[in-house]
Amino acid sequence: MKYLAIDYGQKRSGLAVSDAGGGMAFPRPAMQMRGKDAYFAELLALAEHEGVHAFVVGLPLRNTGEDSESTRQARNMAARLRRRTPLPVYLMNEYLSSHEAEARLRETGAGGKKLKNKLDSASAVGILESFLALPEERRQALQVP
Repeated sequence: MKYLAIDYGQKRSGLAVSDAGGGMAFPRPAMQMRGKDAYFAELLALAEHEGVHAFVVGLPLRNTGEDSESTRQARNMAARLRRRTPLPVYLMNEYLSSHEAEARLRETGAGGKKLKNKLDSASAVGILESFLALPEERRQALQVP
């Protein structure tokens, strides 16, 4: 099964796709927010182009496990996506994904503007890798109804 992960942001969303076997994650260029309808149209077109079977939306919970404003925005985005597609949509805790992605990028020598341009999609890779590491039963519990 092939997945598309989204590190949702108000201005830009990082993206990553898995291989067809659902074992590895690969970054895709981040998507700029150009209005909600255009955003979802572009997201669904990418999913079709990539041949994905499901979406994984990062859920930015606080370290206490509580929701924040960003958490509510991600939940709302996932619910709107779910209404626009027959494909399954999952919510995956993304706590510290940006910090881990930044550390990985710095290890490769990325810094400054190069790091900023890749950070959102690198975070999406981390979200997707975490999701893919879960057993199938646990994944199903994360599905948006």
